[in-house]
Amino acid sequence: MRCFIAIDIDQASRKAIGELQLELQDKADVRKGDVKWVKPELMHLTLKFLGEIKDEQSVDVCNIVKEVTAGHNNFELDIESVGSFGGRSARLLWLGTGQGTQQLFEVQEDLEKQLAEAGWPPESRKFTGHLTICRIKNPKAGYKLGQLIQTYGNYNIGNMPADAISVYQSELTPTGPIYTVLGNYKLQ
Repeated sequence: MRCFIAIDIDQASRKAIGELQLELQDKADVRKGDVKWVKPELMHLTLKFLGEIKDEQSVDVCNIVKEVTAGHNNFELDIESVGSFGGRSARLLWLGTGQGTQQLFEVQEDLEKQLAEAGWPPESRKFTGHLTICRIKNPKAGYKLGQLIQTYGNYNIGNMPADAISVYQSELTPTGPIYTVLGNYKLQ
């Protein structure tokens, strides 16, 4: 099964993100097929993508997440910036974190460490807490959106509670991913 570990986002943040997406779609004037917008109801802040794991390993992953959450307090996380990956022609637009980022890093580092001790390879890239708002398929659309978001640098969605971590199974389908919660563990 394909798995990842994430913090869910609240309904108020989902609504604000959906409004931002509509605004960007309207202002950027890009073709529908050139950009794949992430449905707000499917958004989450990924802490670790595990990829394909054996079904029985999901129990180990859930136990590790349960142990990590027992050692960290819940916190508020500001969603306050818009950015992109991919250079001048953006490949992906994201929302970044503000206040609460240090606690987010501490939770993610602990999770990464414990998963590495259990045999999952650590990430080669440094963790950056973000919410993906779209993936861009066409370089021209990427350039337009990359230019547009420069005016949104400090766009503030607001804050959300980071009060639990979920382990998800992700099934890819032609109509989009289907996420199934394998475990949800409260931060203290």
